[in-house]
Amino acid sequence: MFTPEKIEQTTDLAPPPARRWRPLILRLHFYAGVVVAPFILIAAVTGGLYAIAPTLENVVYRDLLHTDDTGPALPISDQVLAAQAERPDLTVAAVRPATAAGDTTRVMFTDPSLGESKRTAVFVDPATATAVGESTVYGSSGSLPLRTWLSELHRTLHLGEAGRLYSELAASWLGVVALGGLFLWVERYRRRRSRSDARLFTVDRTTRGRRRTLNLHGAGGAWIVVGLVFLSATGLTWSAYAGANITDVRSALSWTTPTLDTDLTGHAGHSDDEHAGHVGHGASDATASTAPVDVRQIDGVLAVARENDVTGPVEASIPASGDTAFQVSQLRDPWVFSTDSIAIDGASDRVVDVQRFADWPLAAKLTTWGISLHMGVLFGLVTQLAMLALAVVLVAVIVGGYRMWFQRRPSRTGGTPVGRPPQRGALRRLSPGAVVGLAVATVAIGWFVPLLGVSLLAFLAVDVVTGRLRRA
Repeated sequence: MFTPEKIEQTTDLAPPPARRWRPLILRLHFYAGVVVAPFILIAAVTGGLYAIAPTLENVVYRDLLHTDDTGPALPISDQVLAAQAERPDLTVAAVRPATAAGDTTRVMFTDPSLGESKRTAVFVDPATATAVGESTVYGSSGSLPLRTWLSELHRTLHLGEAGRLYSELAASWLGVVALGGLFLWVERYRRRRSRSDARLFTVDRTTRGRRRTLNLHGAGGAWIVVGLVFLSATGLTWSAYAGANITDVRSALSWTTPTLDTDLTGHAGHSDDEHAGHVGHGASDATASTAPVDVRQIDGVLAVARENDVTGPVEASIPASGDTAFQVSQLRDPWVFSTDSIAIDGASDRVVDVQRFADWPLAAKLTTWGISLHMGVLFGLVTQLAMLALAVVLVAVIVGGYRMWFQRRPSRTGGTPVGRPPQRGALRRLSPGAVVGLAVATVAIGWFVPLLGVSLLAFLAVDVVTGRLRRA
């Protein structure tokens, strides 16, 4: 039995830190879940479709990407000349040689009639050097129209630059909502872990109604929280405002991807690679010509690239004039973790510069791997299925959150159609030092991730106005 003195001492004890933070995080999680979740839901659906786009691309465009001829391949120069015969009105820009029997070679042309980062590609049968068709390709990934359409749907909803705000808002809040939800779920589990029905990663099948929905919502979120934080971080690198800040930080810390020097006019770069393999490596060429290059030099260029271990799936850029070197770069294909590149003078087969992935800054490596993983490329079909499953679970978690809100509605006649928000006054439960630290952290994060900061200010403004109206 407690004596009156002991009861008074017990009630004066401050709640544990997690209990003091819980009301604030619960209220933030609620507001973000109600207002921002629709944007995250759209991003999840479109992102799931984009994740499996590489597989869809192989099915839809099989006639362009593959051929029934499996004989020995003709020289790449013959294949490029065959593509030029199909599109003599355009300037050849790059070639992606076939890497396996039955695959086609992709020859890409600069096309002024297309939009930014888009090129016209002619697909050539390597065994016969005949064109099998052409299509528009986009970006460094060489996406075909279906994948490009899904990419733009996920990134902008086909609304142009204005549409990028939706995806940036979703990416900005995704990690915050996921980590806040994990905190609430773990804190609930800690309070209930002595009970037989306490669950963290599983669902209590004996529960019903809102408690069952809460179990599904919390356990599902706990399983995917790491993936959601990863998608949030990598998604922000493509965003307009936060992405610019990330780029500035990477530049200031020298974490950017190294660039390959392809200049032949007298100040060519040099490589630190001791195994580049050609005499005169890195030397300037005062006789470099501005005349158009001979595309037949591509065979020697690719041979030199192979001698320098730039092999596998590659793209060889064909310069517009002789004062620029050919560039051969390994592609970001499934299970490719290192993307070396090399610059070669096509007239002399001299190595001008080499960039080894092993020499990149760690942050640049992580960024490259993260982008490939986000795009569903790094581990091929395994990554695509994992990303699709992540999107499906995220959709279920969001729908479960709205269902809980509906299930919390008052049961009496004339009540509100949805549940009331968590109680106000969460900041009053924190110590003054915690409030100051929270304010500083919020301002810093809001500056670095502007859409997060602006939308959070909007939440606070609505909350303050709503509270005053209720008191009035």
